[in-house]
Amino acid sequence: MKASKHKRRLVAEINVVPYIDVMLVLLIVFMVTAPLLMQGVKVELPNAPSAPLGKNDRDPLIVSIKADGTFYLDLGNGRNMEEPLTSIIKKVKKVLRQEPKTSVLVWGDASVRYGSVVRLMSDLQNAGAPSVGLVTEPLRKN
Repeated sequence: MKASKHKRRLVAEINVVPYIDVMLVLLIVFMVTAPLLMQGVKVELPNAPSAPLGKNDRDPLIVSIKADGTFYLDLGNGRNMEEPLTSIIKKVKKVLRQEPKTSVLVWGDASVRYGSVVRLMSDLQNAGAPSVGLVTEPLRKN
């Protein structure tokens, strides 16, 4: 008698079932722990319509707010004159008509009310600024 020489063919497939199981377990772990990672103090945040900020390589316009609530606009000419917010918004609109991708930066004093800064940023975005950012100073190492 002759023995049949049927060899089994090797299967070159990866069994992904264990990987799917691990992925689902990790998903559940992250869903449970994510709310626990949120830290902070509950505060009443001001409401303001705003859009996400983009990245831009052009020189930005700089709007400054002093501690007493006065506004200043630096268009790059080195002169920072105190101006009312309505005047600053008109000038920003004019600049943005010529250079629509110009970003706007807000330099706010540390003691300025948060709501004032948010309102300013919202007004600048409504004026057509594609990107409004806050300028901060880096922490100093003692």
